[in-house]
Amino acid sequence: MKRYITLALIACLALTGCGGTHATKTPKSAVSGTASISLTEDLYAMILPNEENAFDDREAAGFSEIMEKAGRGYVIERPKGGSAQEQRNLVRSLTDRGASCIAVAPKDANALADVLKEAMEAGIDVCSFDKAAAPGSRELHVNPAGAMEMAEIMVDAVYEISGGAGQWAILTASQVTDQQNGLTEAFKSVLKDKKYENLELLEIAYGSDVRRMMVDQTKSLIQTYPDLKVICCTSTAGLSAACEAAGTAETDVKLTGFGLPSEMKDYVADDGICPFFFLRNPLDTGKLTAYVSIALHSSQISGAKGESFIAEDLGEFKVTEAPDKGTEVIVGTPERIDEHNITDWTSDY
Repeated sequence: MKRYITLALIACLALTGCGGTHATKTPKSAVSGTASISLTEDLYAMILPNEENAFDDREAAGFSEIMEKAGRGYVIERPKGGSAQEQRNLVRSLTDRGASCIAVAPKDANALADVLKEAMEAGIDVCSFDKAAAPGSRELHVNPAGAMEMAEIMVDAVYEISGGAGQWAILTASQVTDQQNGLTEAFKSVLKDKKYENLELLEIAYGSDVRRMMVDQTKSLIQTYPDLKVICCTSTAGLSAACEAAGTAETDVKLTGFGLPSEMKDYVADDGICPFFFLRNPLDTGKLTAYVSIALHSSQISGAKGESFIAEDLGEFKVTEAPDKGTEVIVGTPERIDEHNITDWTSDY
């Protein structure tokens, strides 16, 4: 039987406490880092992966918007230095405070697994977004787009930009995130298609989602491989950084991947450094993370495969099995952004 959650039901739960099986939590008198809202006994938390990151900012904005509409107490935390250890500290602090639900984008899924399990054992709901927490340490993952779909889109982009043949490289975030590793495996699977036999993947470079490191890795790829045609960036922070690095180098290499229109407007052109790129919608990812957090805490869903729910303006979502054997909901298909439509997206992203 399908179970649905609407904004009206969210409001009912916020105002009357109807429904749900979770123990009542002590009211929070103050919540650091929140917008100005009327606090309830709830404390919904979003833990971002970076101390400063434009993509994270848009996810946080989406999360905040839904929490404010629902009248929920919430906090958005950023790890100092962008470290997994600081994320661990934040999870433990929120567990001690008796959070309603913790939503996290792990820097290192394995490093956070034990503290997230402790939170769940304490009766706190846990979900992840963007970067998946390890199965067993989350109830549900909010995935901006499916790994295979992203890989197919980006390999096709490389094929189009290169003319179907030539050397290319991948610039990604980290070797310790399941999301990036899963995407790398999806790339390898897609490349088995005979259509791509003339594309030569030279290297997968890692920049830890840090702009300076992304710039350095791009420069290294350009210097190491003089015949390199395309660099495909799977990290939003990586694409604008790679374009910056390529723009100051004597190279004909082209860039594509995932990015933010506001950061890419100076680089996108048919004959420029980046002919086109793709947007994984961070605002909707943040919104859906908020809806999922409330739905889990109010026991409207449990995160089990096959469940369905309605996330108000975003539509209906079905819980499916994730590649890591946990469960996930997928936000949607990435948007292709080029010089003809980038202005339409720049103000919001």
